[in-house]
Amino acid sequence: MASGSTFHWLRTGDEAFAEMLEAIKSAKSSVRLEMYIYDSSPIGEKFRDALLDACMRGVEVYVLLDAIGSIGLSESFWTEFRAGGGHFRWFNRFTFARFGMRNHRKNLVCDEHIAIVGGFNIATEYQGDGVKTGWRDLGLKISGPLAEHLSAAFDDIFASAEIKPLPFSRLRKSRQKKIITVPDAELLLSAPGRLRNPLKRALRADLRRARTVQIVCAYFLPTWSIRKSLNRIARRGGKVQLILPGKSDIPVSRLAARSLYQGLMRAGIEIYEYQPQILHAKIIVLDDAAYAGSANLDIRSLHLNYELLVRVTNEKVVAEAREIFLSDLEHCQRIDPKTWKKSRTFLEKLKERWAHFALARLDPLISRRQWKLMR
Repeated sequence: MASGSTFHWLRTGDEAFAEMLEAIKSAKSSVRLEMYIYDSSPIGEKFRDALLDACMRGVEVYVLLDAIGSIGLSESFWTEFRAGGGHFRWFNRFTFARFGMRNHRKNLVCDEHIAIVGGFNIATEYQGDGVKTGWRDLGLKISGPLAEHLSAAFDDIFASAEIKPLPFSRLRKSRQKKIITVPDAELLLSAPGRLRNPLKRALRADLRRARTVQIVCAYFLPTWSIRKSLNRIARRGGKVQLILPGKSDIPVSRLAARSLYQGLMRAGIEIYEYQPQILHAKIIVLDDAAYAGSANLDIRSLHLNYELLVRVTNEKVVAEAREIFLSDLEHCQRIDPKTWKKSRTFLEKLKERWAHFALARLDPLISRRQWKLMR
């Protein structure tokens, strides 16, 4: 590729883990690993051992985990890693006064040249093909200049995490809210706060001119403006297709998403639910761009979490993303707009409205109040 960057889709958790472990094994100078969830299962131990082996080879290894996402992981899990020269930190240690600000990013960078981003965490659930076994997820391997920017973004948030209490005022002024452009791609970094969100800015710009939109999303609760944009595309004759979870690890999120189905389908949007396994993938494919990374189209990803997405415009990569969407579509059941409304009981509608209120109103209210107190 003329840009010097290459992109390769990682279509299953098994493929993603294999690529990640190989990148760590091959690293010569540095490894940076950033995860929301990391558990002490055999796959977690396998990654830790690979990271320790890298340390023994003289590689500088850094690990940053979100303290809430990985709340079940003991500090002692990293004792040998630290003794071997590895650098480990928690992002935002848990307190009730500031639990709302989370680092939801998933990012591995080796030698500042190879990076892997996506929706998968390092946990047993992500092992498999997403059809017969394991949660359905997706990643993107990046080689070249964009990996350097992912490395710099990691360094910035890792440096901030060492100070206790976590300096949110410093993070707010850092590079965690930014659009970085290279040929054929953009890195979109988002963070809490009042400044304009790069994820929303890029997506809304694409939606203004899009004719075809295909979205796979684990947790779907977009802002009113994004819903309006999707509705507008469908009403002017464009095609909007959503693949959402038929099974979810967070039932309240699925209920909240279902509260939106009627209005979306009324505008002409096609809604499908993924059937074989829990859906955890995140991918957005528009006319000539594809998005991949950690962010969902929900209030928490768009306003409250630290997130990253990579927006790719390379024609071949976008075409492959569309193939991935169509492959997932084969495992989906379409929601029938003619029968959906009649199929809902009063109790189901009540649960869905309550879930929408909790996630779209209550959670942001609490998190933003914590944010103000910590500034």
